[in-house]
Amino acid sequence: MSSLEEVIGYKFRDKELLLEALTHKSHATERGVLRHNERLEFLGDSVLGLVVSYYLFLKNPAEDEGFLSKTKSALVSRANLARWAEGIGLGHHIHLGAGEHLSGGSKRHSILANAMEAVLGAVYLDGGLPNAEKLVIPWLESQAPEELDIDHKSILQETIQKTHKRPPDYELMGETGPEHEKLFTVRVYLGKKTLGLGSGKNKKEAQQAAAKNALDYLATHNVHKHEC
Repeated sequence: MSSLEEVIGYKFRDKELLLEALTHKSHATERGVLRHNERLEFLGDSVLGLVVSYYLFLKNPAEDEGFLSKTKSALVSRANLARWAEGIGLGHHIHLGAGEHLSGGSKRHSILANAMEAVLGAVYLDGGLPNAEKLVIPWLESQAPEELDIDHKSILQETIQKTHKRPPDYELMGETGPEHEKLFTVRVYLGKKTLGLGSGKNKKEAQQAAAKNALDYLATHNVHKHEC
């Protein structure tokens, strides 16, 4: 754990907090212990959201709420948090159950992102918000938000899950053009409600375009339960 403390630039007074942050539920279950990192992940998510929101608010005085929300969503997305975790070698420090370890859990993005948030939660409890900021701000400043590889599909899924408790669905609407130059069109929808359409050179690209258009739509429209 000391090597991780060196990497993140913070030395814990309560080492048990860091141990808890690095303990996956699968490991705790196997060992018959109660403490694992899900509670700290919950706290860390809020700490991260506050620091990122405040940072973007101060750094972008001329931008509107839509820009701030989209940039924040890209920064705190599972994919981006997992990249941060990979960059500091967090996967080597996570305590996993045997089955989770054998199935490659230390490289799984969901586990890495959750552990990253748990570490932030632990830093906050151990050293307060200023120390959490010292960890988050340099990471934010190492990125150019406008150059982020924004995963619109993941952002849309997180947005829909929060309000409707289920993910959106995607449907291939059609393919046009010759075999070497096909154009795919995809629809993203929730129940009966179409949220967006998108086109691309492959299905993945078309899904991302559809998700981006859906996010643009949701920025100015609400989707009510009776519509889906």
